[in-house]
Amino acid sequence: MSDRHPNQTPLATTTLSQRIALALGTHSRAIMASVGVLLLGTGVTAFGIAPLAPDAAELPVQRITEPALTLPALASLPEDHAFTLYRSDTVRRDDTAQSLLARLGVNDASASAFLRSDSTARQLFSARPGKTVTAETNDRHELTRLVARWLPNDERVFHRLIVERTASGGWSSRLESGELTASARLASGTIRSSLFAATDAANLPDSVAIQIAEIFSSEIDFRRDLRQGDRFSVVYEVLEADGEAMRPGRILSAQFVNDGKAHEAVWFEAPGSAKGAYYGFDGQSAQRAFLASPLQFSRVSSGYGMRFHPISGQRKAHLGVDYAAPTGTPVRTIGDGVVSFAGWQRGYGNVIEIQHRDRKSTLYAHLSRIDVRKGQKVNQGDFIGAVGSTGASTGPHLHLEFKVAGQHMDPLEVARKSESVPLQAHLRASFDEVAAAQRLKLDAAAAVQQASAE
Repeated sequence: MSDRHPNQTPLATTTLSQRIALALGTHSRAIMASVGVLLLGTGVTAFGIAPLAPDAAELPVQRITEPALTLPALASLPEDHAFTLYRSDTVRRDDTAQSLLARLGVNDASASAFLRSDSTARQLFSARPGKTVTAETNDRHELTRLVARWLPNDERVFHRLIVERTASGGWSSRLESGELTASARLASGTIRSSLFAATDAANLPDSVAIQIAEIFSSEIDFRRDLRQGDRFSVVYEVLEADGEAMRPGRILSAQFVNDGKAHEAVWFEAPGSAKGAYYGFDGQSAQRAFLASPLQFSRVSSGYGMRFHPISGQRKAHLGVDYAAPTGTPVRTIGDGVVSFAGWQRGYGNVIEIQHRDRKSTLYAHLSRIDVRKGQKVNQGDFIGAVGSTGASTGPHLHLEFKVAGQHMDPLEVARKSESVPLQAHLRASFDEVAAAQRLKLDAAAAVQQASAE
């Protein structure tokens, strides 16, 4: 006599689904407890891979066929309807009218001839390359309109060249000027090896990386003070022409955390003023009386102090700082002052000396070019000459000396310890409004980096 339940089916003849149902009916409490323990233990197991799911091979397959819907707008178009195609590119150094139009997908001999012959249209290939170009063509790849945009200089204007097919089948061209508009972008990054490697990883332009180094140069020596794990957040302008990004602008706010210490800066222009400066969020100026470097973010090749002289081979005091840079690199004055000497000075070659207030003076030597004259007033950051290798020099570099009351001082230390200028009291309310808005954006940039890391 069998002890099998009357409703049970012999195991040899059951299907998989019947076996599962049988197991659930017989051992439901044990099975559900095991499933609960499994889910609590993993916490992330997906139900889509649970062992109790039915075998996909046994699921019924059903084909459903429905008529495709036709968009009314497309259905109403005539068969000979013409489409406008758009394509963009940039002008290269060796481009001709034919090569540019070919990359833009244009097959139009009359358009190519017009770009070669028209004096206005020929500006597309003059001056610097890199102009952005958008071509509009019909479905036969014939040009109907071409628009090019470029920046004539560093001002906030751009040129717009428009070449169009006329109603009579000919061509017209015109050159216009427009004002660039600014939009803000956020970025952040972490130092793994160098500043430029980190900014490249964050897709930041080199000009923005240079600005970061310039803004914090009086507090951080980007040649020697960087640590792996240092991080930065930045809000910067992008200047646009007709909604198209043309070039990066200035940094609006930035934070750099170096060796655990946060350094911050925000750009502020007084209402009605065209000149601004960087300040800390506390209102203290981030700009010192003296810049940390007369070159834009160049490495120091020989520091202040004792060294072996590269020509005499003897150990002697080096009373300045040498900056390795290619011949012709622009040199700027690190502080406001008056040119007291500009000319040749024995082993120093071409030299410029500038007298600053409080009996301070700076000397710039081995220049390839002198761009100022004795008695001329200069402001901090003004370009005064160019790097060279004149005088007793083993290669292109700039030699900088700093004196206080005739005594040599380390220029880097002087720059770090020079005073900053506080914000004027009557501008505090305007500054606080700008700073609050930039704080939100800077925090958002930092949050993006943190979320990415997590």
